[in-house]
Amino acid sequence: MFKDGIFKGKRILVTGGGTGLGRGMAERFLSLGAEVIICGRRKSVCDEAAAEMMAAHGGKVTAYGVDIRDAAAVDAMVEDIFKGGPLTDLVNNAAGNFISRTEDLSPRGFDAVANIVMHGTFYVTHAVGKRWIASGKPGSVISIVVTWVHNGGPYVVPSAMSKSAVHTMTKSLAIEWGRYGIRLNAIAPGEIPTEGMNKRLTPTEQPGARTAKRNPMGRTGRMEELQNLATFLLSDGCPWLSGETIAMDGAQALATGGNYYELREWTDEQWTAARDAIKAQNERDRAQRG
Repeated sequence: MFKDGIFKGKRILVTGGGTGLGRGMAERFLSLGAEVIICGRRKSVCDEAAAEMMAAHGGKVTAYGVDIRDAAAVDAMVEDIFKGGPLTDLVNNAAGNFISRTEDLSPRGFDAVANIVMHGTFYVTHAVGKRWIASGKPGSVISIVVTWVHNGGPYVVPSAMSKSAVHTMTKSLAIEWGRYGIRLNAIAPGEIPTEGMNKRLTPTEQPGARTAKRNPMGRTGRMEELQNLATFLLSDGCPWLSGETIAMDGAQALATGGNYYELREWTDEQWTAARDAIKAQNERDRAQRG
């Protein structure tokens, strides 16, 4: 679909680029000639991903370990990146989410999601955007959101609220920063099974089973479909496209709402099992981070 080397000369930052959807997009950009920068909380994971991507595709991938909830750390990272040349594009992919009955949420649980998804996405966008404006450089931003921004997300309220904020940021800054040649768009993908998503959103189920049963196309999404859409949005082929959130979910949100409404049928025992599975996974992740 895309010409070889179409991204030659681009420098693209992908947050959460060491795993899952972020790594998939970063790898496609690299294969098309971009210089890629990835960041995540676990630098060792990003370092490993960077080495594997370069071994497979050549090119240059730089990894940073940063917690995007820390505005000062984000600004320091972006400042260091720009010392090597301005970014041309940003992909806001880093996120956090887990299923829970809202009445069971603690303030800490809410903040764990909101501080990454809403605050962190703004911190990175702000740090990059203000440097583009100061230097007179154009740029393009993609943010990964969810279809729930249009109709709500029961049982994932912190994510639904925070992703809605990112959706609104996309529209607002597309208007405010358009005069500087800066475009902002968002992608709202349906379920594309990844390890992190499955552990916290469907911890007691077979990955993709619910989507395959309910989706009008009878399947989950594929990584290459997201890669292709993200590549198109960052390409030079749509310079007047800005302020849009594009759903890519096989029409599932149109047909079913695309959210977790059906979890209203879960019993207390099922919620306890899910909560225990998520807690165990969080403990394993903390042990891996040391």
